[in-house]
Amino acid sequence: MTMATKTNVPLLDLKAQYATIRDEIEPAIHDVLESQIFIGGPKVGELECRCAGYVNTTYSVGNSSGSDAIILALDALGIGPGDEVILPTYTFFSTAGSVSRVGATPILADIDPATYQVDPTSIRRVLESRPAGKVKALMPVHLFGQAVDLDAIMDIAGEHDLRVIEDAAQAIGTEDIHGRRVGSVGDIGTYSFFPSKNLGGFGDGGLCATNDQGLYEAMMRFRNHGMKPKYFHHDIGLNARLDAMQAAVLLVKIEHLDAWTAKRQANAQYYDQVFADAGASNSSVSLDEGGLPLRTPQPAPQGARHIYNQYVIRVPGEHREMIRGRLKEANIGNEIYYPRCLHQQDCYRDLGYAEGDFPHSERASRETLAIPIYPELSEGQKQYVVDTVLAAVRSI
Repeated sequence: MTMATKTNVPLLDLKAQYATIRDEIEPAIHDVLESQIFIGGPKVGELECRCAGYVNTTYSVGNSSGSDAIILALDALGIGPGDEVILPTYTFFSTAGSVSRVGATPILADIDPATYQVDPTSIRRVLESRPAGKVKALMPVHLFGQAVDLDAIMDIAGEHDLRVIEDAAQAIGTEDIHGRRVGSVGDIGTYSFFPSKNLGGFGDGGLCATNDQGLYEAMMRFRNHGMKPKYFHHDIGLNARLDAMQAAVLLVKIEHLDAWTAKRQANAQYYDQVFADAGASNSSVSLDEGGLPLRTPQPAPQGARHIYNQYVIRVPGEHREMIRGRLKEANIGNEIYYPRCLHQQDCYRDLGYAEGDFPHSERASRETLAIPIYPELSEGQKQYVVDTVLAAVRSI
């Protein structure tokens, strides 16, 4: 392979995306400015209908962030002080932080080392260790744009009479092996419109999706101070409304989402193939087994749809900072998702976990590294990323 010319490759290039949709975005924003309706209004309602259709649910509730989406879901399900929610320790902080915010306790589980998704076997072990009746819900996270084993999750929930909140912040449009859109299978699915997401706004935003009318109506109240009608409060809610400006932007972007996903998938396929040709295995093979010290994401199983919110490689932990340094020198963006598991965070020391309790999650936190996967990557940029990564890995 010919070495690519040195260039700049950010981890995500939102300016490149904006350049392709500027002529659609600016009139949409202008419409909101002319209407002077900035909170709620027809744009938010239109987006909620569009998103419910996209994720295959009956209802959706736009709100202020992916974190608030989880809080709304927990509130609607009546989960609060004294209750426990099982979730993976390897995830973004808000999965657990939102549980703590409603006064419940996050109970942690390990991940599958090949997919980085919460391991149903670990969930079963956790349930065996908890007092009867304390655990009220499971919160699987569809991490990096790939689906959790929803069949196993729903089986466990059914056996133990548990509610299921699917944290799909990184996974709008992801499908499991049956072709079900994630977020549509459990009681409530939650999503994030943070700008870096595959469907990102021009600021914070989130969404809850459900097929249950009662939960929908509860979340609609809770996002607006528990109020219905105006100034009549049935619940103690919060201010978690979605701005009309964000809804207008997202209505433009959602029409491009499937095309962007297809480009991310094509970029991932390119990386997979070139790295494999160089001797890399995928993450179903431990780095301990030798060969080129590089692992690519395990492909989605037959029938599933991976949207590649991130493309995460795996390298030896003791060499990761060296590899990151090489990428930085080459002006290639990269990120660690996540350098510390939840049980390793200072604010969760009181949960009583110790180093070594979640070996697969802890090892992932030491070895994983995300590289650019955004749709607008050029062929030259992709080759430059591959060349730089392989040169660094081969120097180990």
